[in-house]
Amino acid sequence: MKKIDVLLGLQWGDEGKGKIVDVLTPHYDIVARFQGGPNAGHTLEFNGEKYVLRSIPSGIFQGEKMNVIGNGVVLDPLLFKEEAEALAKSGHDLTKRLVISRKAHLIMPTHRLLDAANEASKGSGKIGTTGKGIGPTYTDKVSRNGLRIGDLECDFDAAYAETKERHLRVLASLNYPTDELADLEKRWLDATDYLRKFTFVDSEFVINNALTSGETVLAEGAQGSLLDIDFGSYPFVTSSNTICAGCCTGLGVAPRTIGDVYGIFKAYCTRVGAGPFPTELFDEIGDKLCELGREFGSVTGRKRRCGWIDLVALRYTIMLNGVTKLIMMKSDVMDMFPTIKACVAYEIDGVVTQDFPFRLTDKVKPIYRELPGWQTSMTAVTSEADFPKEFSDYITFLEGELGVPIYIVSVGPDREQTIIRKV
Repeated sequence: MKKIDVLLGLQWGDEGKGKIVDVLTPHYDIVARFQGGPNAGHTLEFNGEKYVLRSIPSGIFQGEKMNVIGNGVVLDPLLFKEEAEALAKSGHDLTKRLVISRKAHLIMPTHRLLDAANEASKGSGKIGTTGKGIGPTYTDKVSRNGLRIGDLECDFDAAYAETKERHLRVLASLNYPTDELADLEKRWLDATDYLRKFTFVDSEFVINNALTSGETVLAEGAQGSLLDIDFGSYPFVTSSNTICAGCCTGLGVAPRTIGDVYGIFKAYCTRVGAGPFPTELFDEIGDKLCELGREFGSVTGRKRRCGWIDLVALRYTIMLNGVTKLIMMKSDVMDMFPTIKACVAYEIDGVVTQDFPFRLTDKVKPIYRELPGWQTSMTAVTSEADFPKEFSDYITFLEGELGVPIYIVSVGPDREQTIIRKV
């Protein structure tokens, strides 16, 4: 029986997972998304084209590989339709190579309104959600009130009407307007007809049967480990388990079937929306990282907050995920800095620690180690042998601090700007 390999982000998302899934897909028969929803934005660039995937696995551009949307994903038919139709127009018809789990939950139009209403009610304590209805959909799921893909094959109209009425009662209690609902609902219901063009499967059997038959499977995570509902910087987190354990529940595979765990991180750190960020920079260096890294959300367009790499947080997420191979993204963004800083410990109330705390607050002060920059353009580098000494030293430093080898280094956004190291 084959093992299932897992690829996920180790920071607050936006690490570049889409590109690496695309690079690794030729080595796998199946690529499967296991959690999250259209709040994810996986960007891929190749052949002069740029694609942003929100719900669809990033393996769809490589040959005729099967792609699976697993049961842990929440799916908005309207946004899915827009995404799939755009891909079809560019020559990528998904109907024959994408299957969807019957157990994946549906994001309804009223979920979007509930998301907005909940954020509005928080005032200054807003989480900074994408407003896509993700949280309310997962809330319905765990309260046993959700609608699932498989319901489209049953008495869907009655189930939809009942759930909608329950949502409307909540919205009324929050005095939140529903004027936009009628138009949104019509387009959403039309999109459910489009969704029925795809094959619905019991994905737990698809994945496990494939592994038993000797096929190779890559599980693709969304968001990042520091946004995990249990282990992230709560309450500024997403609504699903973004760590490796989420693969087991999000695809229906046993822990013993997990093989390699690829952990992706940037050579610096970013965060979108509200929430603590110990190494955030508010100076010209932070602005420069944002500019050079094109740090704007691929789904929301929001400017990302930027800061130095946080090794305390990385050690924590490496531990949680059992990472076997690291992948460093956007190293080229750091090309021109004469000095690079890395947070190696926190100081909290005068006590120095290397442990990630129960709660991140303004009291958490980063302790930095300074390293010389390489001040050389990395974008045309094609081999590890061509790395500047300072860059090789930076990799050696990170591997020593993190205890896991860096397997892949990305030196630009294109598929070809990827260097696989011998580790």
